[in-house]
Amino acid sequence: MIEISAVHKAFNQGQHNEYWALQGIDLRIEAGKVTAFRGPSGSGKTTLLTIVGCLARPTSGRVRLRGEEVSGLPERFLTEIRRRSFGFVFQQFNLIRGLSALENIILPALPTGRPRAQLVAAAMALLEQLQLTQRAQAKVEWLSGGEQQRVAIARALINDPEVIIADEPTANLDSTLAGEFMGLLASFTAAGKTVLLTSHDPLVVESAAVHRVVAMRDGKLIEA
Repeated sequence: MIEISAVHKAFNQGQHNEYWALQGIDLRIEAGKVTAFRGPSGSGKTTLLTIVGCLARPTSGRVRLRGEEVSGLPERFLTEIRRRSFGFVFQQFNLIRGLSALENIILPALPTGRPRAQLVAAAMALLEQLQLTQRAQAKVEWLSGGEQQRVAIARALINDPEVIIADEPTANLDSTLAGEFMGLLASFTAAGKTVLLTSHDPLVVESAAVHRVVAMRDGKLIEA
């Protein structure tokens, strides 16, 4: 369970261009389900998920993970929480050019101290699950958009996180590849993972794989 209580987020606070991206968000997110956040650009959905994922702090309010408040912890603790509890699939994938698919996948797990051979085995198992074993040694810039997305998903899963956060995961994909991604969501929840994603793609928000849709506008919830 993730609990969001009275969360506000301001940018450039106290300056002439002060902007409140979030304005009093109260929300409980059920574990083991797919929750989609929809709304126009500037609605605050991405900002909210960066706060939930401990990539940013709220200006005020609290975020609790499994009953423990995480939003106010020192950065050294947040780094460990991000590594242990969250996997991120970014809209632009953020893969590192010049490295292979396999090297990109194991990168977030290197600081954990797990033996490299163990990480490689885990990464290869994920690539097999995602039907990408044959591209393990290919540099990521040689991969298609769909292949890059699957590498990004494998990277998000390498530390076996309990929560997966995906920001507009189908934005750069055609309808076929987007449909394949939605099919993967069922496997995530079958494995007990919680998925939070942002989208304004009807293919996503109307999918049977999504258990709940939360609508946002102007930094507020308008439907939850």
